[in-house]
Amino acid sequence: MKVIVLPHIKVHNANALSSPFTIGFPAMTAWLGFTHALERKLIQQGYSELMLQSVAVISHDCNVQTHKGEGDFVHSIIGTGNPLEKDGKRSAFIEEARCHLDVSLVIEFSGDEEKISQSNFTEQLQDLITSMKMAGGDILTIQKPKLESVIEEQDTKRLVRQLMPGYALIERRDLMIEAMQQGDDALDALLSYLTINHSCEKKEDDSVVWQTSRKEDGWLVPIATGFQGISPLGEAKNQRDPTTPHRFAESVVTLGEFVMTHKVKNLDNILWQYNPDLENDLYLCQQVSVIKEYL
Repeated sequence: MKVIVLPHIKVHNANALSSPFTIGFPAMTAWLGFTHALERKLIQQGYSELMLQSVAVISHDCNVQTHKGEGDFVHSIIGTGNPLEKDGKRSAFIEEARCHLDVSLVIEFSGDEEKISQSNFTEQLQDLITSMKMAGGDILTIQKPKLESVIEEQDTKRLVRQLMPGYALIERRDLMIEAMQQGDDALDALLSYLTINHSCEKKEDDSVVWQTSRKEDGWLVPIATGFQGISPLGEAKNQRDPTTPHRFAESVVTLGEFVMTHKVKNLDNILWQYNPDLENDLYLCQQVSVIKEYL
């Protein structure tokens, strides 16, 4: 496996509202969308046979722009009030959740390998990325990209050590499936793993001991992994691209987990790629290991 490592990309004001009912780390469609846009730009620069096949996302820091005042029960989104009206006054509030990120991407690629290794490819790549958007946010800085070959398990260990400290995002829909097989609907299954349960026990000396627990260990989070079409293909008034059929869609949300990178034994376990399911009108981002399992 040949991979491009994009270390420590600092992103300002990335989109944290990844679905209609989740806020936090950007959706997987944002990361694969960036990878696809990068591939197209590299092809325009002469790397005509280059294919960026899958991507792993490692989070080093995610600072969601929210505020919780003294006595508040929930956090509030810190809005920017953009754009201003013609008279300079603030427009009606539009909920726009933002976050500042420090992430690294590991991108599996194929094609143009000889051309990439013999040119100043990493310098060109660094300059190109700083001119792009990532998850709707501005890229402030990026460390110099690296080209790596992963052949043996030792290569994987060496690669993930470079990404420490950091957390790789993986899919945990297996937990969702398990809960739904036991009778939960999709939303109850999701919430059952995200709920934090508090309980107390009264001791013989009348002291009270509080305990906190969750259904499953690990840093579990809801993640948006794609879209499902909810209307037939057709045309809509003022659609963005008049030459492409339009349809309404809703976000697909499942469970994900952030795992420390030193626990990664196989890159397929953290790499994501597109996996459309046309029969069920699904446009999904899934992990390479999961896709291979069902092939």
